[in-house]
Formats: sequence, C-alpha cells, structure tokens
Amino acid sequence: MIKQRYAVIVLFALIVASCMTGFFSFSSKSLQVDRDMDRALTLTLLEQRNDVITQDTIRTFNGHLQMAELRGKATLVVSTQGRRFRPYAHCDKATIFSLSDQRPAAILWALTMVWGAFCLYRRRHDVVQSAGMLQYGGLRFAESDARFYDSEGRHIRFTPMQHQLMQMFLHSPSHTLAKTEICEALWPKKPDASETLYTLIRRLKPVVEQHTDLRIESDRSRSYRLTIK
Repeated sequence: MIKQRYAVIVLFALIVASCMTGFFSFSSKSLQVDRDMDRALTLTLLEQRNDVITQDTIRTFNGHLQMAELRGKATLVVSTQGRRFRPYAHCDKATIFSLSDQRPAAILWALTMVWGAFCLYRRRHDVVQSAGMLQYGGLRFAESDARFYDSEGRHIRFTPMQHQLMQMFLHSPSHTLAKTEICEALWPKKPDASETLYTLIRRLKPVVEQHTDLRIESDRSRSYRLTIK
C-alpha cells in the first residue's frame, strides 16, 4: 500500500508534467506561427514594395501563410513608434493555444485528476480508520478490536505480554513507564520481576523498531520510555 507522502509526490509530479507539457506545446506552436507570419509578411512586402496596408495586402499575406489554419486569424498591424510606419504580423495567444496540440497535456491532466481523487479517497479512508485509534510514531492501536497496526494498516503481532506492555505505553500521557509500575501490572504476584522485564523489553525492542518509527529507551533501568526515532 503506497504511503501518503509518496502519493502526494506523485500528484505533484503529474501536475508539473501536465503544466510543462502544455507549455512546451504552446511555445513550440508559437514559434512556428511567428516564423510563418514573418515569412509571409516579408514576401508580401517584397511584392507590394510599400508599407501601406490594404485589403489586397491582407489577401496577399494570407496567401503566403503556409499554415492554413492561420489564414483569417493572423492580422497585420502597423507600428507607429519612431518616425517610420512599420507593419508587423500578430496572432493572439488564445488562437495560438487553440492551434497547439494540447492532447498529451489533457491526458496528463486527466491522470492528475484521477490520481488526485484517489489521494482524496485514501485520505478520507485513513481518517475514518483513525477514528477510535490511539496513534504514536507510526503505531496505531484500534480500541474496537484491541489490535496494533503499523502506519500502512498492517497488523502487528505481539505476544500477550508485549501487547499488554505496548498498551500501557500508549495510554501513558508521556509514554513513559516506571519499572515498578510495569512489574506490578504484568507480574503482580512475583516478588522480583526485574529479569523477566529485562527479557521482555529486549525481545520487544526489535519488533517495535521493525514495524514503527519508535524505539524503547531505558533510564538506568528505573523507567522505560517509548520515543520517536
């Protein structure tokens, strides 16, 4: 089962890929349009031999356009900057965008929407699953079935004693338990359970570290604390 942070990374990558694909398609078409219009304008001015824009000039310009879809959409404009009138060809960005091939970008955007919907579903599913659970450092305890799960929802199997001790750790506000507190809860009739507790902790540590982001630390064997790595 994919982790949430990886799902978000994939979603972000799809968004970037969609934007970049659409942008490169638009830029490529814009360059192609500019070259075609410049060529057509140059040929038109050579034939006309003056800078006056007339209906015949526009017809001639359209006739020289190699891109048939540009005809009637590209316009001729006269610049009044400086002392000379200078004609130049113009095509608005909306037209260029409509001429560019946005199908790959559209496919990527569709995948992005589907993946986004999946991420939203996973998020809501995790929230529902988290209801009624104690959580700490990637460890979850479901009150409904009295089971422990990792961050991916997989069941963690503890021995009965390990299970009871982990419950005590999670229910403790500081996740810290005194040695005497543990011994009295797990072995109330045993005068000295120090060695038994030491063995329990030693065997529990690798299980906790393997399945969670937690570890069990000892304070000179007077207390034990469940901490995030």
